[in-house]
Amino acid sequence: MTLTATSATPGAADLTTAAVIKSRIASIDVMRGLVIVLMLVDHVREKLYLHVQVGDPMDVQNTAPELFFTRMTAHLCAPTFVFLTGLSAWLYSHPAMGTRSASGFLFKRGLFLVFIELTLINFAWFGTYNTLYLQVIWAIGLSMIALSALVRLPYWAIGALGALIVLGHNLLSPISFAPGEFGYSLWTILHDRGILVADGPVVVKVSYPVLPWIGVILLGYFAGPLYSRGMDMMARRKGLLGVAAACLGALAILRGFNIYGETLPWVQGETAVQTVMSFVNFTKYPPSLNFLLLTLGIAFILLAWFETRKNTLVDALETFGSAPMFFYIVHLYVLLIGYQILLAIFGPTQGELFGVDNFYWVWITSALMTLALYYPTKVFAKFKHSTDMAWVKYF
Repeated sequence: MTLTATSATPGAADLTTAAVIKSRIASIDVMRGLVIVLMLVDHVREKLYLHVQVGDPMDVQNTAPELFFTRMTAHLCAPTFVFLTGLSAWLYSHPAMGTRSASGFLFKRGLFLVFIELTLINFAWFGTYNTLYLQVIWAIGLSMIALSALVRLPYWAIGALGALIVLGHNLLSPISFAPGEFGYSLWTILHDRGILVADGPVVVKVSYPVLPWIGVILLGYFAGPLYSRGMDMMARRKGLLGVAAACLGALAILRGFNIYGETLPWVQGETAVQTVMSFVNFTKYPPSLNFLLLTLGIAFILLAWFETRKNTLVDALETFGSAPMFFYIVHLYVLLIGYQILLAIFGPTQGELFGVDNFYWVWITSALMTLALYYPTKVFAKFKHSTDMAWVKYF
């Protein structure tokens, strides 16, 4: 099996170009394709079903199961993107012949992500710049910048630091700072989401605190040898499934007895479905330990499963995953323009918003958008991987 330093997130799309190895790792592209389609579904929800708000964690008593579990599937996206970014950074550092530093590469790509978050992506959400929301692309960008410095550490220290952050950051939850207090801005960026800039022409809000994501990207880098050229596919699958079992086993104990890893304990619901919803109802901003154990555990199982799967659906997911930044930006602008068209035709249907009454329209719209974006993504992916234009590789 020939390996490549493939990109693992929308913002790490250039990791293939500099690689001296011949082909991409299909299972990574398929995994990225799956999570970016799940992300599209959640973004469609945020356009067409915004009148039904969900919190973090969600209100189990007042959230319908179809909305709860659709929202929950999107939880898989950010941990997978960030973990695979770290994994791809390791692959970049270990090409077919010798090794090289990923530090400069990660730093430049991280800055690029922060830039497009502040420009193209923020505008795509609302069509205005009244408020800048620092979301997942910002978090990935800052995590890459952090990794650009930390890759200089010994390999074992990278893994140890990543594990320490992921396992221990919930202990920091009691720490808080009031707006204007010394330390507030730094802590807002690292751990507690909030308003970073309240005064001025543009309000800046941190939606994705980055400290836990730095831990995840470090663990992704530490996992890189699983995809080394010398690693047998069956051994890699065994390793992925073993780590998945460890994650989900730890989750069962920590969550089952409400020991640690989530601020909101699970409780017995009025129905079995509500009990399950309560058990898996985790904090995402910042991601709790239990949130990461569940999502990364599932991601490892899927990565192992995709190693041996080949069919039309898997091929389509691989296409989406081979040009993730293109898909990410385009789908946001399609949603922005499409929503304005619907609002102009039908007017507000849910207060001041246009929205649908039945949640199945979210699924139908998502399926139609996925089909519509397949061919443009396929064409761009082919162009991206064949052109010599450096700027195209960023997408």
